[in-house]
Amino acid sequence: MSDWEPKRDRIIFIKGAGEKASAVAHALYCAGFRKVVMTDLPVPRAERRGVSFSEAIIDWRKEIEGVIAERAEPSLDEIVQKWMENKIPVIADPDTITLHSVKPHIFIDGVMAKRNMGTTLQNAPLVIALGPGFEVGRDCHFAVETNPASPSMGMVIFEGRAEENTREPAPVMGLTKERLLRAPAAGRLAAFKDIGDTVKKAEIVARVDSAPITAPIPGCVWGLMRDGIRVKRGQKIGDIDPRGSRRSCYEITAEARAIADGVLEGIRIFSRI
Repeated sequence: MSDWEPKRDRIIFIKGAGEKASAVAHALYCAGFRKVVMTDLPVPRAERRGVSFSEAIIDWRKEIEGVIAERAEPSLDEIVQKWMENKIPVIADPDTITLHSVKPHIFIDGVMAKRNMGTTLQNAPLVIALGPGFEVGRDCHFAVETNPASPSMGMVIFEGRAEENTREPAPVMGLTKERLLRAPAAGRLAAFKDIGDTVKKAEIVARVDSAPITAPIPGCVWGLMRDGIRVKRGQKIGDIDPRGSRRSCYEITAEARAIADGVLEGIRIFSRI
């Protein structure tokens, strides 16, 4: 039998704690992998904050569909304590310095930066990458397709690389780019609404310095970066859900679940190689 039987005591290190990485962490936890640790920026830049464990870095605790993550210091003792409490530790560690003390069996790059920002095959015995920017066999052992416009989304890639992102968001009630919130100028974001808030078309959701960002359609705020973050002109800072359901803002999407399922399937396949 291969040494890579997916034993549930494997330590899994996830770089990034935004929406997609959090869906992966949630799926792993629910599949019985309870030694999951996540890292993110000291001031996370996630938009879908209702379903991002990175919120724990600021708020100390974040629960997504019954799974709890808590902020932890970059200490192995504290990480282990969170595991003993059946929680996912989330650490402000963008340079993954904690990797050296944790010594994971599996490393997942879930930053979704569309390029490799330092991940190597030396990070762990099994290295997994989400999305484009990684060459399988050179940067990771397998990748998972994350392009929402691709019929292969969620599929495991054992050769080559994931498709380049088309910048076309997944459709909601037939709307794609029409529901996005973008910064009209470079500057500091000031949010006037929160995740799940109902908005009317043309209602001010946020400002970048003095420039307003208005809702392009009616609905509820599905994604919105944290107040105070510096943004670039034209940068996507959030989106509106035309369904107007506050509950959907706190539910893992079908697309994110497909990506998480791809990670689980890849781990199972790898165990048979």
